[in-house]
Amino acid sequence: MPDRQETPPAPLAFKPKPDHARITAIEMVAVLLSVLWLALAALVFLASDPAATMGGEGGAVWFLVVMLAVFMPVGMIWVAATAARASKVMREESQRLQVAIDAIRHSYIAQAQNRNALAEPSVARKLEEIAAAQRKTQSALAAFSSSRAAAPAPAVAVSPSSRPQTDETASQTALPLGTTAEEMRPPLKTADFIRALNFPDTAEDRNGFAALRRALKHRETAKLIRAAQDVLTLMSQDGIYMDDLRPDQARPEIWRRFAAGERGRAVAMLGGIRDRASLALTAARMKNDPIFRDAVHHFLRIFDRGISSFAGTATDAELGEMSNTRTARAFMLLGRVTGTFD
Repeated sequence: MPDRQETPPAPLAFKPKPDHARITAIEMVAVLLSVLWLALAALVFLASDPAATMGGEGGAVWFLVVMLAVFMPVGMIWVAATAARASKVMREESQRLQVAIDAIRHSYIAQAQNRNALAEPSVARKLEEIAAAQRKTQSALAAFSSSRAAAPAPAVAVSPSSRPQTDETASQTALPLGTTAEEMRPPLKTADFIRALNFPDTAEDRNGFAALRRALKHRETAKLIRAAQDVLTLMSQDGIYMDDLRPDQARPEIWRRFAAGERGRAVAMLGGIRDRASLALTAARMKNDPIFRDAVHHFLRIFDRGISSFAGTATDAELGEMSNTRTARAFMLLGRVTGTFD
């Protein structure tokens, strides 16, 4: 396998660390103020008479006063200069930290985009495999149906005396007897109905495809499956997959109330989809895409009829299994977007 080439992450654009040891304008101002103050203090104290000022008392007190008056302001000047220098250093460090954070964030976004770009082909390939398997199944069913329809009737040897009655007999057998092929088929098993609503998991899911073939032989169930397949395919174009949703499960009696015709807040528990991104994307496409909007309304109508007939014979456990299928999750999402549970 050739080595996969990945885009290297962008280098972190750090600013060069400033040289804090150099003399800045703050130190220059502090030096200038100190020199001015010392010069002013020297002029004042050298021109004054210590004996006259202190009233003839000792020179120790005078010396202490001179030291305080001269060096205390100088110390305050340098304390202020140090604080200003520290504040400047903190601002520079904050800017460098912000640049580093921005660089890390951009690098993370670039890596995430690279991962998504590498993951998209595998997801698309899996969808293509499932779609190809479904087309293969539909082709096999169509070939099977056409081969049965094209099979010639067995030849029957008739006597010359009976040949004139052949046309009359054929015309009588061609009359409809009121029993369709749909009614002659055995009813669809509940397990197959639920399995078909969930669709095959992979292209190798033989049990899923077998249940799907049996379900497609029943007209009403086939309508529901095709309507669900249409909306699931359209939503997958926006990156919405039912396997990624984790809805809140509603109790079986809520499904029975919905099947009985109740709507609004009485059955609001059925709208258990809480994924805000999926809800927002679906609502936006409902507003802007008329084809998607028509497919959604058609699916909701078919699902309404299907759940009404299914709930009449299903047990609570079977209703719970049905509510966890991909078709039921699509109904929860689309029903909430369209306001079915409002």
